Amino acid sequence: MADILTAKNIKPSETPWQISAQHITYDKETNIYTAFGDVKIYKDEKTLSAESVIFNHNTMEAASKGNVLLTVGSDTLSGDKININLNTGIGAIYNGRIFIEKKHFFIKGDKILKTGEDTYTIGKGSLTACDGETPAWKITGKDLNITPEGYGSVKHATLWAKKMPVFYVPYLTFPVKLKRQSGLLSPHIGYSNRNGIEFIQPYYWAINQSSDATFYYHHIQKRGEMLGLEYRYALSPQSKGTLMIDSLNDRKTDDGTGDSSQDWGYTNDKYLRKNSDRYWCRARLDQAFFYDFKAKLDIDVVSDQDYLREFSDGYTGYDRTNDYFESEFGRDIDDDDDPVRENSLTFSKSWSQYSFNAQVKWYDDVIKRRQGGTDETLQQLPYVMFNALKQPLINSPFFINMDSEYTNFYRKDGDTGQRIDIHPRIYLPLRFHNYFTFEPSAGFRQTAWYEDPESSDSTLQGANDYQHREIYDLRADLSTDLFNVFDMQGNPVDKIKHTITPRLEYSYIPETDQTEYPFFNSTDRIDPENLMTFSITNLLISKTSKERPVDSNGIGKNINEVSATESYNQFFRFKVEQSYDFNKENKPDEKPFLPLYAELDLTPADLITIHEEAEWSHDHGHFISHNIYCKLRDNRNDHLLIEHRYTRDDVQSIYLDFNGVITQSISIFGNYERNLDSGKDIEKSIGCLYQAQCWSIALSFKDEDDDQKISGMITLYGLGGMGNQLK
Repeated sequence: MADILTAKNIKPSETPWQISAQHITYDKETNIYTAFGDVKIYKDEKTLSAESVIFNHNTMEAASKGNVLLTVGSDTLSGDKININLNTGIGAIYNGRIFIEKKHFFIKGDKILKTGEDTYTIGKGSLTACDGETPAWKITGKDLNITPEGYGSVKHATLWAKKMPVFYVPYLTFPVKLKRQSGLLSPHIGYSNRNGIEFIQPYYWAINQSSDATFYYHHIQKRGEMLGLEYRYALSPQSKGTLMIDSLNDRKTDDGTGDSSQDWGYTNDKYLRKNSDRYWCRARLDQAFFYDFKAKLDIDVVSDQDYLREFSDGYTGYDRTNDYFESEFGRDIDDDDDPVRENSLTFSKSWSQYSFNAQVKWYDDVIKRRQGGTDETLQQLPYVMFNALKQPLINSPFFINMDSEYTNFYRKDGDTGQRIDIHPRIYLPLRFHNYFTFEPSAGFRQTAWYEDPESSDSTLQGANDYQHREIYDLRADLSTDLFNVFDMQGNPVDKIKHTITPRLEYSYIPETDQTEYPFFNSTDRIDPENLMTFSITNLLISKTSKERPVDSNGIGKNINEVSATESYNQFFRFKVEQSYDFNKENKPDEKPFLPLYAELDLTPADLITIHEEAEWSHDHGHFISHNIYCKLRDNRNDHLLIEHRYTRDDVQSIYLDFNGVITQSISIFGNYERNLDSGKDIEKSIGCLYQAQCWSIALSFKDEDDDQKISGMITLYGLGGMGNQLK
């Protein structure tokens, strides 16, 4: 073994190249090393090995032959012959093969030009993520390039399944590394009765480090061409936003004439959808300002009442949008069948004991906007709240809180005006030793209105446009906690704490004639109340202690020292509540005992979740409503969700969602929803996923009220998917 002296253009402090072989000769005049037999030239994470190597120390060029292997970190290059400059990394590999570990990519070519540290050009070659001489899939083509930005491209690309060509595209880009990159994403393909063949081609644009965008071209055979845009930015965890826009010039309209009303029109409501210009614009934005002020913008504008139900699947559908907004911003969007869409802009700031919110709310009634006529949709422009949390009143035993708001109400047709509502409350918490607590409180609500006398439906035509109202209310809360701790001796938990909390609550609001006041929303009509409520809550909380070895720094090495970690799990909660309304006890058609209410939360293990709530009518002897939710899951990604909802004289339905891992490679998934009252299925779908070492295929069938869809997706690992995204 010999050290190769550092070249002139390399800093002396850097690690020198070293060479080892069975035979090494050196020519001082030419400064050339010639090595034979198990030759290795290496430095740091770079190693060149071959049967023979001629190395020019002046130019740092190495010509190697015979089972040549060049390793750079976790990536490898191999071939019959490699000529390369060890300093610049530029060279050529003949009859070569590249393995890129991060994406598990194999790239082959007769001649591979290494144009930089991580850039390659291949005149004619192939790529795959599969092992073996005959891979399950590969892509062949010409002018294959791998760029430093982390993506590759190939012209005249052909997709092969084993030895059979199955797909051709004139140009293809594909990701090579894990960093973001611009380029075409996987196309989605599907078929449905209403739409025919569908094809979605997204293009991803990595604008900069803090923003990106995706453009969508969506071909719908029977409907037309839909174009979409999704723009995202993230300046910080508190300042981020997403804007999505889709537009379609629809060939199909529901105007009540011709075929559109017979075999194609919508049946969800009595309103026709006559428009062919269809669109959906939605956005969620969060922005942090100075002095801890925050802003939130929510936009949801849709062309018609049927759009969201019609386009619920896929990249830009309602389901994906709703899930994305809820996961990224913590705010979902209105239901897909709600024709009134909420739009808002909010500024807020929170202190330790106070909070401030200023909001502009605009409710867009899609049907009224499209159909024309009277529009009495109430808007809040603006809505301002200032609240004081419960806090001590100076140095007294009393506590106080306050809710206050100012609202300017506007509507296109109907009465408009302004309202100020202030509602302070004073508390006197009392505790009688360790037996029980008693907290009486009194509130005083003052409301003032200014109604525009010129509004079309004003109740104050020619009268005083200013009015005010004062109402007091009383409350009392009596409760105690009874508990016991049971020692389980670590089988499988250490201890279980059982807590019983009985609570008696009373609330009173006097009856006040409010018919003379303006009416904008529920705050303008405070119903009288004389209500007593008794409830019992049972809680079971388990405690588990685990010991782990630690060293003196607490990082887990010295087995002679241990650290106990404690975990708690509230695995059982059961509440029963009964109310008695004194205002109804002397009325012949009213029953003072309100329905008995109960709710149950059960989580005996991380893999089981049960929730149930129900209301029982004493007078009729039956349930008014009951809802139960149960989800079972395991570490293999199996899950089964069952949900049953019942509301008397309204709806009764059952919903199931499941995913089952049959083998290591095969799993099935699907869902089922049925209206038990009508005996009709609302939705049902089933699918199967097969996963191989380097690819997967999924097929599904979905049957809804007025449409059936068949969709599929082929995923080539490392390249993304081709087909319709299923899950």
